[in-house]
Amino acid sequence: MKTIYTFYTDAARIALQSIFAHKLRAFLTLIGIIIGVASVVIVGAAISGLNTYVMEKVTAILGTNHFMIARTAHHGELTEDQWEKMNRRNKNLELEDYEWVRDNCVACQEVGAQLQNRVDLKQNGEELFGVGVQGCTPNMQSIEDKTIADGRFFLQQEYETAAMVVVIGDEVKEKFFPGQDPIGKTVSVRGLPMTVVGVEEKRGSMMGQSLDKHLYLPLTAYRKIFGGRQSLQIHGKAESREKFQAAIEDARTALRNKHKLKGNEEDDFGLVNTGDLAGEVDSLTSGIAAVVVPITAISLVVGGIVVMNIMLVSVTERTFEIGLRKALGATRKQMLLQFLIESSFLTTCGGILGFLLAVGLTGLISVLTGWTMTVTFVYVILAVGVSGVIGMVAGIYPAFKAARLDPIVALARK
Repeated sequence: MKTIYTFYTDAARIALQSIFAHKLRAFLTLIGIIIGVASVVIVGAAISGLNTYVMEKVTAILGTNHFMIARTAHHGELTEDQWEKMNRRNKNLELEDYEWVRDNCVACQEVGAQLQNRVDLKQNGEELFGVGVQGCTPNMQSIEDKTIADGRFFLQQEYETAAMVVVIGDEVKEKFFPGQDPIGKTVSVRGLPMTVVGVEEKRGSMMGQSLDKHLYLPLTAYRKIFGGRQSLQIHGKAESREKFQAAIEDARTALRNKHKLKGNEEDDFGLVNTGDLAGEVDSLTSGIAAVVVPITAISLVVGGIVVMNIMLVSVTERTFEIGLRKALGATRKQMLLQFLIESSFLTTCGGILGFLLAVGLTGLISVLTGWTMTVTFVYVILAVGVSGVIGMVAGIYPAFKAARLDPIVALARK
């Protein structure tokens, strides 16, 4: 055991001496490995950051423990024919459906309803195009965890009387009421003046799309402005994550009973929850990783070829040393392991340097862009592990060449 331990420590020492004896050559050899490892780790950090970013924004938009029932809900696994069949089968959801789910979903903490549209706003010589208008019940504030920065959300009484009141997003406020208090002022929606009662806290943007360019008004007032032919969205919220699935099943069962569906009949409505969205985000980013990571890993292969060439040069340069060691009793196996250890040691050092470079760059990118990039353990192990394996593979041929040298011929080459 001691002999084996001594051999490996000597092999590591010789490998280090060889690397430090040619520091510039070793560094230039490792550039491909360093860049390859850094690329894989940075791509992994970007994908992980994208996951986190999207889910944070989805949570900011939808809130937590929140699900939605709509006329249809798109799922990636549906074919075009299945999608068309679902569109034909499913009927519009009406206020009666919302009220039925509200009264019969025992596990739901809240049940609300919402309709959406887009309008162009013009006021005081200013224009804002494509403003989202959401007509909803008052409890949508708590269902979607909306935070009001100024004023308040509209009240139940205003909902029941179809009051012409509105809560505006931060971008609408900055466009039409810069430097002013908008509370009590009016915004014209399709020619009808609506009194501003609140301003939502700024939410920023998602994928370049503003999350602050919208209006919230009572669903009853919305239907007076836009008509009542749209299919309603029914929104539910569970008290906790543990009760989330129970709330979804309660709401689903209630609506199936309302529509008099039999046990073997498919739902005639669509259901979406934040868990489904998380799964779709994971599928998307996994698809991106499956394409991008192998491309970035090509530089690791190129780096491995460079390592092989340098190891061949090293074998040629150290022919006398190899012959001397074999003359003193070194076996073929020991010579083979010596050069394999050296090449894998070299590429592992490159992997560690690549990892450190990736950590520095991801930190810099996060600071400059404000987009959090998370270095994940899986990609670090993948990159550094692959670089070590590439070192082993790249060292096989040079190691075999060194092991097969005849000691007498090798000593004669000095």
